[in-house]
Amino acid sequence: MARKKVERNISFDDQRGLYYVNMDLGLDASGKRMRQYRTFPTLSAARTGLRDFIAHREQEQQTPRHQLTLSNWLEYWMDTIVRPNRADTTVYAYQKMIDNHIDPALGSIPLLKLTPKDIQQYYTHVQQKANLSSNTLRRHHDMLSSALRAAVKQDMLLVSPMDRVEPPRAKQYEADFYKPEELKRLYALLEGHFLELPAKMAGSLGLRREELCGLKWENVSFERRVLYIREARTAFGANIVQKETKNRSSVRTLYIPEDLLQLLTAELERQKKVLPAPPEYVVLDKRGQPFSPNALSLAFTRFVRKNNLPRVTLHGLRHSFATIASFQGVSLFDIGKALGHATPATTGRIYTHLIDRTHEDTLLKVSDALK
Repeated sequence: MARKKVERNISFDDQRGLYYVNMDLGLDASGKRMRQYRTFPTLSAARTGLRDFIAHREQEQQTPRHQLTLSNWLEYWMDTIVRPNRADTTVYAYQKMIDNHIDPALGSIPLLKLTPKDIQQYYTHVQQKANLSSNTLRRHHDMLSSALRAAVKQDMLLVSPMDRVEPPRAKQYEADFYKPEELKRLYALLEGHFLELPAKMAGSLGLRREELCGLKWENVSFERRVLYIREARTAFGANIVQKETKNRSSVRTLYIPEDLLQLLTAELERQKKVLPAPPEYVVLDKRGQPFSPNALSLAFTRFVRKNNLPRVTLHGLRHSFATIASFQGVSLFDIGKALGHATPATTGRIYTHLIDRTHEDTLLKVSDALK
């Protein structure tokens, strides 16, 4: 059955067993009636929710309306919520979005008059003008959603216009990677090169470039033959910071294979001979300084291009590790654990080609059984 009206502004869905409350938000800029629906498990809860909404609505109408613009609110949000609670890299990325794109296009609009239409048109405008990718636009959407959700919590807005905005569709990321024979060729060409150690740790252990740059000798145990992944070295703008790993699941302990153990031993001895102070970082540039992630990536890309190798980024070696592990029969769960992913779903979303291969194996096994 369809939804059945119980009383004014409340209806009941007998299939879902939920009460729907119709909340009238007034008219938008074009004169169209705006409505929001909320669900409640009981009629009593629905009535309470409707009463609270009406009381809040009446209070808003009687209270002098604030004159904050979106720019004013974003500045307050950044200073009081984002900067005290988020990593420096996140603060930098958000501020760059605001300064370069959101403020010039939407900043002057009063917060109370900001409509879903304004934001939807902003996506189209900035994509055409700045040629931003859909994935970058999705980050704009997520940031605005967070900022305006905070405005609702702090009673600056009754509802967020983001609730009625169609988010930009993010494109599925396609990982580039080397097959086993291509990775062997790369390793052979890297022998004796200063990139040999970081490239092999990326390809054979699946380390992120920030983890490579942030790895310290204190987190290498030669006795136990393990690496402790605890820190990352990250760049934002011209700043380089040493910080905790990407998330809690990124903290992990990895076994060191024999060839890498020998490389690490030789590198530590080399650093002890050439550095004026006790060695601290495992991966160093030609000047004996710890790499920034971008500089390490650029050096690797130049090496690949110079040696006419298939185009793969340094991060692509991490993908190569996952792909080769899958070819050897390792489960997505175990691959994700080694890579430091939060859940197997994260691994599956990034490495869709591994799932496709699994489907192929499954179908072939069924086909062989029916022959």
